[in-house]
Amino acid sequence: MTDQTDQPVLYDVADAVATITLNRPKAMNSLDVPTKVALREAVTEAAEDPGVRCVVLTGNGRAFCVGQDLREHVEILHSESSQALFRTVPEHYNPIVTALATMPKPVVAAVNGVAAGAGASLAFACDLRVLGHGAGFNLAFSGIALSCDTGSSWTLPRLVGQAKALELMYFPRTVGSEEALELGLATRVVPADALAEEVRLLARQLAAGPTVAFGAIRRSVGYSAGHDLVSSLGVEAEMMAMTGATEDHRNAVDAFIAKEKPLFEGR
Repeated sequence: MTDQTDQPVLYDVADAVATITLNRPKAMNSLDVPTKVALREAVTEAAEDPGVRCVVLTGNGRAFCVGQDLREHVEILHSESSQALFRTVPEHYNPIVTALATMPKPVVAAVNGVAAGAGASLAFACDLRVLGHGAGFNLAFSGIALSCDTGSSWTLPRLVGQAKALELMYFPRTVGSEEALELGLATRVVPADALAEEVRLLARQLAAGPTVAFGAIRRSVGYSAGHDLVSSLGVEAEMMAMTGATEDHRNAVDAFIAKEKPLFEGR
């Protein structure tokens, strides 16, 4: 087995749950180019693997992810190749967040520490965000005179509303776990030493659920965020027809009639 300790992103699948772990703890899981490439590959693999029915994104060490690696950023900014600096958005950040937000299966962020800049944006693209006490979010972009990226202009207003989103982006600060829960940025907050087990149980529950239905719900909710009622109703009808033809639906109905607990196979 290959030693993964020096790899910037770890990828593991167990019980139909793919766990993607940012693994640069000494750099607070900041995102340099090798890390972004590895993360893009891991997220894409999880999205495309039919054996994966739930995805967990987390970080190793005391940070979830502090966003762009500014040491690398400064080196490139002052080099002859500085014109290539912001190609990282379409080449790395956009594909990563698109896969996270649109894959046809649930995605959970296990936020083990600070999530700043693009790190916060990655967490916002997940369906559920479980925070350990002491974790938090910081929309750090304007603090270094940059616009927002990694989908936060789309995800953050849908979580907290446009006015609060602008406030958090104009005046960057760390939003602690309890405030994040009040604002709707966190799904739940648990003791830091219980985070891994809490997320493991949650992910296993999701992976044992009706995966096609979960994916259809994700698609319907995402679509409705940018479309009118009539169009959204049309997509709902498509998703209902698709899920109604699944084995999981038929088995669940039979189990209901028999007063038994349904077993979902994700198809």
